[in-house]
Amino acid sequence: MNELNLFLELTRLKRPIGYMLLFWPCAWGLTLAYDFSGEVSLYFYYLVFFFLGSVLMRSAGCIINDITDKEFDKKVSRTKNRPIASGEISITLGLIYSTILCLLALLILINFNYLTIILAFCSMPFAFTYPLMKRYTYWPQLFLGITFNYGLILGWTSIENQVSIAPIIFYLGAIFWTLGYDTIYGYQDIIDDEIIGVKSTSIKFKKNPKKFLFVCYSITTLSFIFLGVYMNFNLPSLILGPIIIVSHLFLFQINSFNSKDVGQCLRIFKSNNSFGLLVIIFIILGKQNI
Repeated sequence: MNELNLFLELTRLKRPIGYMLLFWPCAWGLTLAYDFSGEVSLYFYYLVFFFLGSVLMRSAGCIINDITDKEFDKKVSRTKNRPIASGEISITLGLIYSTILCLLALLILINFNYLTIILAFCSMPFAFTYPLMKRYTYWPQLFLGITFNYGLILGWTSIENQVSIAPIIFYLGAIFWTLGYDTIYGYQDIIDDEIIGVKSTSIKFKKNPKKFLFVCYSITTLSFIFLGVYMNFNLPSLILGPIIIVSHLFLFQINSFNSKDVGQCLRIFKSNNSFGLLVIIFIILGKQNI
């Protein structure tokens, strides 16, 4: 049981927000591409596969992140007790776990078309180099956005078997969504990060973070509106969807954000799980003939 608990802690499986934020873009791309006028069983079949893949790859990514950041984690109060940083799990065992998780994810991936499989493999360099970015640039959150939202493209190609302008528009907006929420998340560790020399957008824009968040979420909102117009979403959804998006991103996240309140930063970060579901509803309703 102790080994199981260490594994769950290592992979963050007790904290679903991580893999859900990886899953939602996959679901967005899939929902955007799928034709709901016909049989819907394939949609749910793929949705389950994307969910399982998100859990597996997020878990593997956490292990690689902890191995890469072992020395940093020892110096940060929030992360010093992680299994690898504390020495409870060896790097070798961590690599074995990560390999097994990746192989399980591969078994899921081969159920998709060739284009989706190839594109998924192309994302691997982003996934496994992201933990290094905080050493060299103040924009690791940008690399996280590129990595975490890549599934949006895969969700689209799993149905359409080609890339088009619609998922690219969506993908760009989602990147800035991640750039915003992970900047908020970064304020939990900003004091320790500054001491040990770790870089982040939280540090870069600490003097006026709300302006930066406003820019990020404005781009996200505009991309969603442009997507709805491009995809010929019905008028009610084009009106109601942006109102819901703006209410969550601006009226809740930015308005209630306090960089010195660690608990509030975490609550805002976790609220993006609900936002992911709201966007799914926006897409489904937008595609209906009203």
